[in-house]
Amino acid sequence: MTDSPPDKLAASPLSLFERYLSLWVLLCIIAGITLGTLLPDTFQRLAGLEYGSVNFIVAVLIWFMVYPMMVAVDFTSLKRVHERPKGLVITLVVNWLIKPFTMAALGLLFFEVLFVDLIDPANASQYIAGMILLGAAPCTAMVFVWSQLTRGDANYTLVQVSLNDVIMIFAFAPIVALLLGVTDISVPWATLLLSVVLYVVIPLGAGALTRMHLIRRAGPGAQGEALVARFTSRIKPLSVMGLLATVVLLFGFQGQIILEQPLLIALIAVPLLIQSYGIFAIAYAAAYLWRVPFNVAAPCALIGTSNFFELAVAVAIGLFGLNSGAALVTVVGVLVEVPVMLSLVAFANRTSHWFPAARPG
Repeated sequence: MTDSPPDKLAASPLSLFERYLSLWVLLCIIAGITLGTLLPDTFQRLAGLEYGSVNFIVAVLIWFMVYPMMVAVDFTSLKRVHERPKGLVITLVVNWLIKPFTMAALGLLFFEVLFVDLIDPANASQYIAGMILLGAAPCTAMVFVWSQLTRGDANYTLVQVSLNDVIMIFAFAPIVALLLGVTDISVPWATLLLSVVLYVVIPLGAGALTRMHLIRRAGPGAQGEALVARFTSRIKPLSVMGLLATVVLLFGFQGQIILEQPLLIALIAVPLLIQSYGIFAIAYAAAYLWRVPFNVAAPCALIGTSNFFELAVAVAIGLFGLNSGAALVTVVGVLVEVPVMLSLVAFANRTSHWFPAARPG
């Protein structure tokens, strides 16, 4: 990347709200369980507002989550995909050839072998399905934050995210279907494809159209990018609000199960933690051995580690229902991810001297 377009990752640091996202998620979990226990009939009526396995309320909340991040994706960055390919190769191999399969393997190991005496066997396949959905959905939004915190190459990170989004449109459904089939979980193809259209294709298209409109209004170059940055900054609270409201709903439906099995969330978190740190180690080690500059090595490892949990939550609800074990696992993934990623950002910054210096420009 020898040119120097405006920094698309936004100059603002991680906000107070984003830094403590896990705390807000935890508070919403408590609120959801409490409300679900006190108002069970209300939550059952909300669950009934659906058509074709798509709950209308949750669909709106998911769009709130996904749309703001899609506006930031610039597909013109794909024209630079051939430049400095090492980081892209590592990210794509980890995201699409390693991560989904290790997540499925850990799900089988923990929920059908190691935890078999601690959980209801009838729910084991649901928990495995939730892990598969998380593993097959690489992150597209918070990656910008992690890259910024490690002083990553802004343009390179944007190329990685844009390419991952294009691949996800075509690869997410087949990979999920393959892994669900391998684990003997019924694959409702129609619902799976509908979820991809609803929660990836449509928001991505809406974001691209919004971006085109903003740049056309302000003009190309720095002015257009500045307007896009201001717009995404204004609507970003919608994303967090949608996420937290979805958490309240999900745990409102899951409340009774969780109260009866208080260790369930901790058990679900164990394989998710192992997966996160393990995937980071694989990508980071590959970047170290391949002598990738730090400003590319750190973001490419962090992209492989984090998940597009908004998509995973939406598809879990569409495939298995609001009160399913799969939906519960994807929400626990939200709770686990933020502190894990912050710890990995700190580790990467402390070990930056292991890598070659960043290239100028």
